[in-house]
Amino acid sequence: MHKNQNLPFLAALSGMVSVQTGAAFAKTLFPVVGSEGVAALRLGISAIVLLIVFRPWTLRNSGISWVSIIMYGIVLALMNLLIYRAFAYIPVSIAISIEVMGPLVAALLTSRQKTDLLWILLSALGMFLLAAGDIHNVIDIRGVAYSIAAAFFWGLYVIVGRRVSGGGGRSVAAGMTIAALITVPLGTAQAGSALLIPGVLLTGLCVAILSSMLPFLLDMYSMRWLPSRVFGVLLSGSPAISALAGWIILREELSLTQCGGILAVMSACCGCALFARPRT
Repeated sequence: MHKNQNLPFLAALSGMVSVQTGAAFAKTLFPVVGSEGVAALRLGISAIVLLIVFRPWTLRNSGISWVSIIMYGIVLALMNLLIYRAFAYIPVSIAISIEVMGPLVAALLTSRQKTDLLWILLSALGMFLLAAGDIHNVIDIRGVAYSIAAAFFWGLYVIVGRRVSGGGGRSVAAGMTIAALITVPLGTAQAGSALLIPGVLLTGLCVAILSSMLPFLLDMYSMRWLPSRVFGVLLSGSPAISALAGWIILREELSLTQCGGILAVMSACCGCALFARPRT
């Protein structure tokens, strides 16, 4: 057990804020390079930087299975491609509200306390209010379908990520490289030379830092010390953060019902942080 459990909690929270802020900035690039282009920029730039910094080829002496590393990379690629596709059809906050069901299911499956169910149910209520609160627009079923698929892979990310978390930054670098090998060809096919526009590259660098490099390194640290159930429930705060980021950056308006959903989700996160007990 970590000698100070507050640090893993803070790492998970900081990673969540960073990735949702990056997601909102990423959507601003959709008109120029499309969803696959944004995924290519995010993962491609991240892979280059992390390869230089962490030298993941040294993992061969760490005892971590390369099968797990490859699975981790594939999950990263699919999680990004699918959620960006969802962003193209529905608001960021609604897409994340659906996607976060993946970690919640992972948390439920690994739960060992009755009180954990309360936080999961409260989070589910918040997600419902966030998704159902938009009375002015018809929700595009394509966006919902992509979000559900992304939820599946985000749930796998929590599970697979713990298997490779012992490698720290090296695991992230290796997984990111595999993910980039999948997404960059797809993004290049969609966006072509638009990916090399200086303004696009600069924004892509910001998205890569906020959405990939910083949060995944924080996730590696927090997943190493937090049980999957606690980490998964903490991630339920993502809809609240994404809703605020979407409102500030993208001007995606929130209804009173959606604000109620944010409060429900944040209450669940606070309950988890205050009352959950790590499994020994």
